[in-house]
Amino acid sequence: MMAGELMPRQGGLASEKIRREHRERLAIVYVRQSTVQQIERHQESTRLQYALVDRAFHLGWARENIVVIDDDLGRSGATAEGRLGFQRLVAQVGLDKVGLVLGIEMSRLARSCRDWHQLLEICALFDTLIADTDGVYNAGTANGRLLLGLKGTISEIEMHTLRGRLTAGLLNKAERGDLALTLPAGLERDPTGVVTKDPNQEVRSRIALVFSTFLDKRSAGQTLRALLDHALMLPRRDRYGTIRWRPPTVSAIIAILKNPAYAGTFVYGRRFTTRAPLPGARPVQKPRPRPQWRVVVHDR
Repeated sequence: MMAGELMPRQGGLASEKIRREHRERLAIVYVRQSTVQQIERHQESTRLQYALVDRAFHLGWARENIVVIDDDLGRSGATAEGRLGFQRLVAQVGLDKVGLVLGIEMSRLARSCRDWHQLLEICALFDTLIADTDGVYNAGTANGRLLLGLKGTISEIEMHTLRGRLTAGLLNKAERGDLALTLPAGLERDPTGVVTKDPNQEVRSRIALVFSTFLDKRSAGQTLRALLDHALMLPRRDRYGTIRWRPPTVSAIIAILKNPAYAGTFVYGRRFTTRAPLPGARPVQKPRPRPQWRVVVHDR
């Protein structure tokens, strides 16, 4: 055993990569789940990640020097933007305070090669080790860099593969008209999945009034004026599926008039998502021209 190394607290020999100066700094356990649903339904994965605290202890770190970063629970690893935990991890490594970074697997740390290699560069510069369930790696050595680079690449490709499978499944279900999309105000889905009119008479009549007024006025602006003259509100479904009564606007009226669901047509892919304009901002959704709608099923 090399001078200056410590034996692990139980089982086997200490890794040759771990030296006393590593153990004198922090061991950071990074915990992440991609979505809130995963946190609720896949609790065993979360438990395994938190259990890495014991692994750090067995590798020779004192309990008080083991830090858990779990700020990114419910955050995707596709990008570092918005992942405060990952940014905090990189900052701690850059301050030369970290001797070891532990994750259950490389995909927990990053699904993007750009973010992954940024972490590798900083870990190599400050002699910080990286560990997963397979072993301990030194990003400052050729072999360690090669293995970590391959793991990061595989993690990113896996992300694209999973996304492709999910997209294919969605499209297949959409082409049958069976994909349960959010319905506009005035329409409801019964327990069997059949779309019916909202049992709320006031909601149905207000939507019908928009169409009848537009047929009479032939203008969305004139339709808006007619509603405002009578101080009438419009039912709108919020992001959680709840009906809210809101003041009418031209854009709301046009959205009602142009929604294919009111004509009994199932449409999937009316919009596409572009990149966020600024770091930390939400991606922007833009409408597709009608000929480019991905799936159109009439009388559905």
